Amino acid sequence: HQLFAAGVMSHSGHGNLSARTGPGSFLLTTVGNIRALTPDRLALVATSGEVLDGELAAENTEIVAMHSLLYRLREDIGAIIHTHSPASTAFAVANLPLPCRTEPLLRSGQAEPVPVVPWGPRGSDASTRGIEQALALQPTTRAVLMGNHGLLAFGPDPLATAALVTAIEESAQSEIAAAPLGGAHDF
Repeated sequence: HQLFAAGVMSHSGHGNLSARTGPGSFLLTTVGNIRALTPDRLALVATSGEVLDGELAAENTEIVAMHSLLYRLREDIGAIIHTHSPASTAFAVANLPLPCRTEPLLRSGQAEPVPVVPWGPRGSDASTRGIEQALALQPTTRAVLMGNHGLLAFGPDPLATAALVTAIEESAQSEIAAAPLGGAHDF
């Protein structure tokens, strides 16, 4: 609820979260509205994509591939947050990478621009292929902007990932606010 209070999550409550539970599995939110999240609304999913325990709502079956892919590609990922936070989604809709020009973003471990993944239907091969290509080009990135969609952030644990989402949203807000003042400057 702190992320919602900070205004860094989708105002509608739509999004999804996951956390690695071991080398081959993770917990995933079973519903699309994470404002309604309770401990009984989590499913245990294998990194192969198989649901091991629990039931996913129809809209969340589409996100299994995205979360599974990230956990398979990067052993350092312990948690994932996907949201449609307003300012970072503005960059995603504009298909613009978010530069690292703020101290909080730099300190969160995202020292390079947050790349944009081309739009693909949710859960599609095009979407996951774009994420995989972005990580191949920027292997240390901790987030991607999903073109015409929203933010996908990942970190070593849920708290670090939540802090990253906050830093990205604040950085996007700062970039937008600085534009009429002549634009933000690099470090």
